[in-house]
Amino acid sequence: MREAVVDLVRRLGHDALAHRPGRGVLQGLPAAPPALALLEVEAVTMSGLALMRELHERYGKDMPVILISAERTLAHDRTAGLLLGADDYVAKPFQPEELLARMQRSIRRSGQPTNGNGGQQPDAPRLTVREGEVLGLLAHGRNQREIAAGLVVSEKTVSTHIQHLLLKLGVHSRAQAVAEAYRRGLVTPDSRTFAVGPPGLESGTNGF
Repeated sequence: MREAVVDLVRRLGHDALAHRPGRGVLQGLPAAPPALALLEVEAVTMSGLALMRELHERYGKDMPVILISAERTLAHDRTAGLLLGADDYVAKPFQPEELLARMQRSIRRSGQPTNGNGGQQPDAPRLTVREGEVLGLLAHGRNQREIAAGLVVSEKTVSTHIQHLLLKLGVHSRAQAVAEAYRRGLVTPDSRTFAVGPPGLESGTNGF
């Protein structure tokens, strides 16, 4: 699951510090507060609730924490986690896109930077090559079926890419995505060019 969560964190443009549960996790944390902590409630050596308390003592209670649990999923478990300081509480199994949306919401509500290099860069979203291709085709008026045919992928795959684009651009519709793409210079009116972030992780450690 850690690998899956790391992939979601990268979609938001953050570095990810993935640790096995335990007190050793506290020794490898940066001096600056992470943008978000995702903690397993049932960790044996140090529960997610105990680790959340330690993180809040170190970084302050404004640092968002999302608790994840496979066993303690009843209403009173979730309520207790929230009352103890969690920003959100997610029960397993969960859909990746749901967790991604919850992560983004928690980071935004905290007012912390939204990418991994410690500063806001709203004009430089990290797009994959395929996301850039989909965005370019959207900007040129192609519908979902036409994009799928042009890229030789399924319409469901195109829909997933579009949802990622909406999330990364911070918009709620395809029309808004296209407008944002032009505003940020990700596409141009006379070509299907687009800007794509460099491969790998952003520099910095402001997220795990």
